[in-house]
Amino acid sequence: MGSAPSFQRDSYLRELQTEVVRTSQSASGLFVVLADTILYPEGGGQPADRGRIADAEVVDVQKVEGEIRHFVRGDAPSGPVLVTLDWQRRFDHMQQHTGQHLLTAVAAECFGWPTTAFRLGEHVCDIELDVDSLSAGDLAKLETAVHVEIRAARPVTARHLSREEYRYADVRSRGLPEDHVGDVRLVVIEELDISTCGGTHVSSTAEVESLKLLDTEPMRGGTRLYFVAGERVRRRLALHEQRAAALRQLVGAADDEMVAVISAKLEQIKSLTREQKTLRSALANSAAEALAARRENLVTQHFTATDGGFLQVVARALLARAPEKLALLTAGDPQGGVWFLLASGEARSDDVQQLGSCVAELIGGRGGGSGRLFHGKARALQNRARAMELLGRSPG
Repeated sequence: MGSAPSFQRDSYLRELQTEVVRTSQSASGLFVVLADTILYPEGGGQPADRGRIADAEVVDVQKVEGEIRHFVRGDAPSGPVLVTLDWQRRFDHMQQHTGQHLLTAVAAECFGWPTTAFRLGEHVCDIELDVDSLSAGDLAKLETAVHVEIRAARPVTARHLSREEYRYADVRSRGLPEDHVGDVRLVVIEELDISTCGGTHVSSTAEVESLKLLDTEPMRGGTRLYFVAGERVRRRLALHEQRAAALRQLVGAADDEMVAVISAKLEQIKSLTREQKTLRSALANSAAEALAARRENLVTQHFTATDGGFLQVVARALLARAPEKLALLTAGDPQGGVWFLLASGEARSDDVQQLGSCVAELIGGRGGGSGRLFHGKARALQNRARAMELLGRSPG
């Protein structure tokens, strides 16, 4: 492959006729090396391109030991081949990467916040800024300044310097890769920024379309700043509008009333939840008191419209009142499965875990426990009577 592959010479190429140099296998899979390529290998924070080499699907592209390896799914192509690019994915990466250059340049030049790292994610991107924190006002000023440069439609171009020229050039760089050889590629945003970069970019800041700052978080003594650019802004806005429309319908409120209405409803839910817990506890204690008052030491009770957690509250309250009792408690709708719980008081000598396993097997359920409680879930209660017969034979 020549000194500059086609993806660096022209980021807009979508097809390329080239030759397969070799195919091989590595721990990462079958790969193809081409005489030239339009597919970008992962690097510099930008993910690898996707596409096809003849009929083979390209699932990853990596630069390894100085060569660009195209990892493929399917039969390895050979000879002259047509390489095609997943253009939608590529153009998205071009918008995000150019947006990052623009954001980084404005943050540094206008506010004195240097970028220390960049990541182009599947849904959002982020840069790490060497600044302790950013206020909402800082973000608003930064975003406004970025959009001034987007509207300026500044040309974005690439050029190369020799290593000697690079030593004395005034360019923004986080350093060259350790294995870099040959000329140094620069990406230039006219009258704004010159930086080292091997990635793909749009030809004008206007093609970034828009850039939205999303959120920040502390990171390694600096601040991680999340953003989206280009079509991602429109897609994100469309999703927000869909969610807002659904929420308007659910809560019956306009957008500017939404937060207040939902907050009020959440407070109401919290209040009702507290009230429910109080009533649930009272009901469980009442049920335990009724079971404790029974003459027989083997007791059983089924509760509807409740769950296994309720059974545990009842069981503990029962055993505290009547340690001589052995209880089989069940809850739920037998048509949709039921919870069951076996509990034995301190005054008894039952092997609760062994008895519980036998009960679970009889009623077609599964469960487990520790100490004097065994609980689980079963499909139905048709063998409940047999389970009670088994428990009645326990020496207690």
